[in-house]
Amino acid sequence: MKIETFDLERRQSLWENFVDYNLTESGIHPFTLEELLDSSQLKELHNIRIGYGQTNGSIGLRDAISRLYPTSNRENILVTNGSAEANFITIWSILEKEDEYVLMLPNYMQTWGLAKFFGAKVKPFYLKEELNWQPDLEELKNIITTNTKLISVCNPNNPTGSILNEAAVKCIADLANDVEAFIHSDEVYRGAELNGKEIDTFYGKSDKIIAVGGLSKAYSLPGLRMGWMVAPEEIAAKAWAYHDYTTISPSVLSQQIAEWALQPAKRDMILARNRKLLNENLEFFLEWVETRKHLFSFIPQKAGAMSFIRYFIDINSTELTEKLRKEKSLLIVAGDSFGMDKYLRIGIGSEIEYLVKGLERFEEMLEELIDS
Repeated sequence: MKIETFDLERRQSLWENFVDYNLTESGIHPFTLEELLDSSQLKELHNIRIGYGQTNGSIGLRDAISRLYPTSNRENILVTNGSAEANFITIWSILEKEDEYVLMLPNYMQTWGLAKFFGAKVKPFYLKEELNWQPDLEELKNIITTNTKLISVCNPNNPTGSILNEAAVKCIADLANDVEAFIHSDEVYRGAELNGKEIDTFYGKSDKIIAVGGLSKAYSLPGLRMGWMVAPEEIAAKAWAYHDYTTISPSVLSQQIAEWALQPAKRDMILARNRKLLNENLEFFLEWVETRKHLFSFIPQKAGAMSFIRYFIDINSTELTEKLRKEKSLLIVAGDSFGMDKYLRIGIGSEIEYLVKGLERFEEMLEELIDS
């Protein structure tokens, strides 16, 4: 069996370490261990025995994660190697061949490719720019049927940075309940809301919710490769059995650091630092776009470190990003990676000086394209 190329990840993996400026990242400038941990914690890391540990996640870490999801406990949690593994196990363990899978688009396209690989019937529903990146609820009602097995959302959304409003959340939950479908909610950007008001998780809105989170995006700790899924106990137990066939266990070092990072005071510090950086960078980016509004249309994100912009230059998005890479040593995500030509996803989560210099390279290319 062959799986289609995961375009976004393939292009990032190939080129992100070979350009001067990489603005494809959807996360925030990462911490160092010294910035994150105090001296006693750094010393304690030296005494950890590097064994396998508890394969579904340490008790301390699962307890810390469960505090983020009202009504959950450690038995609802499976710790994974990144949220990507949690997404993979969800699709693998829930969907069977010919099952109907309803997926929010635009989206991180991992589950799109996996569902097709496992033989599911993928039915997209779309966030609409004219609705401020909200779904058309009447359209959604017509897509979900009694054959729908799983509905996937990404909230806050990648790539638009939008947040589902209360009406959309209620509609999706009600429709899933009506047909007894599971909801898979990718919530890896929860905690990166720019207004500081953390959104509610989907978890708990029915007894068939699988929420996925991790430390890569809102927490600026992607190198720990720490993710998780939160699900009903029987689903978490089933997923653990699938996890035995993937990575078996997460790193004991990463789990300990993750447990410390999720302690309330430390978590507050991490999220406050990141929101400050994002708001400052977004203010700069908004000014940059405003002076070029004849070239771009942009609805500012409400969460996350990615800005999704529509452009009005007569060039395909993949062609444009390839020219930027080859001629300006600048990497940006093409809208084609989300099935949306004439859009670009630009990461704004770096240090401000890096973002400014990267956009200067983009400006050079814009001037050349307009002059030609």
